[in-house]
Amino acid sequence: MDFSLFYFADDADADGHRYRLLLDGARFADTHDFTAVWTPERHFHRFGGLFPNPSVAAAAVAAATTRVAVRAGSVVAPLHHPVRIAEEWSMVDNLSNGRAGLALASGWNPQDFLFNPEVYAQRREVTAEMIDTLRALWRGEGYRGSGASAGQEVRIYPHPVQAGGPPLWLTSGGTVATFEAAGRAGVGVLTNLLTYGLEALPEKIAAYRHAFAQAGHAGPGHVVLMLHAYLDEDRDAVDRLVRRPLQRYLMTALDLNLRATGLPVRNQPVVADGAAVPVVVQRAYERYRTRDGLFGSVSDALGVVRRAAAADVDEIACLIDFGVPPEAVLEGLDRLDQLRAAAVTTPGGVARG
Repeated sequence: MDFSLFYFADDADADGHRYRLLLDGARFADTHDFTAVWTPERHFHRFGGLFPNPSVAAAAVAAATTRVAVRAGSVVAPLHHPVRIAEEWSMVDNLSNGRAGLALASGWNPQDFLFNPEVYAQRREVTAEMIDTLRALWRGEGYRGSGASAGQEVRIYPHPVQAGGPPLWLTSGGTVATFEAAGRAGVGVLTNLLTYGLEALPEKIAAYRHAFAQAGHAGPGHVVLMLHAYLDEDRDAVDRLVRRPLQRYLMTALDLNLRATGLPVRNQPVVADGAAVPVVVQRAYERYRTRDGLFGSVSDALGVVRRAAAADVDEIACLIDFGVPPEAVLEGLDRLDQLRAAAVTTPGGVARG
């Protein structure tokens, strides 16, 4: 089981250097055997809005580190021209000396498609097609343009360091169809538990592995599961520290989904710490805190890691910056490292599958 760090920063209470947590956390990951640092692509919202361009963030991480992989989780593929994505990430691959990787997402928020509004209805198809295009460009093949550039063939520079280009994942909110699409394409899967629980994951991963093998790809593929994370031996202290930030994170996710669908929140709110929290968010918080997140002590979290391993997850991406103060997050990284080490050294380990 590999462990990595995942970022999704809230700019609400930014004080001083907005990217200190990213860079200091990346340096920690680089020197403590974490596999990767993931940064997202988010637009037009304060929550996550520190990361409008994951290739820029990845370049900063590459310059601050020497070993850890630098990855996008995720590039919203339909917002961008494939040649531009291929160029940027080939540059990151060179800056990192072959440590770049990226997950592709189809996107879901109509507001984000300000950049490319005409592809919204076909965003999933566009994303699927882009996998082959990126691979071809990274192999050095040409790309023929349209419009004013019709008939002209271009090739990207610089060439990537990694043979065949950076590794790819497909981001899935949980639909089996997306897991299977990733398997057929021979790419990894990056997923989270926002819309389903850990108990539903084995079936999805099994479908992915089956599609991967049926398509004739070498190896088993690679599944990354993003889990919110903050550890402390004092469980009450964890609850006091993460409750409001995590509820705010969940309310933001709910708000964005409702904006996209136009549906109202129909749950009556409960009142917690002086603020109204919809029942659906309160229930989601309890699920994350008790079953589907890395919260509490190292031993508490190790139980969740074992469940993820039993579901056949290859890597856990620890989402560390969902609103907890940066100083507390950085102080807690040692405990995450203890969890990473325990997952390897505990008798019986975390056998997968």
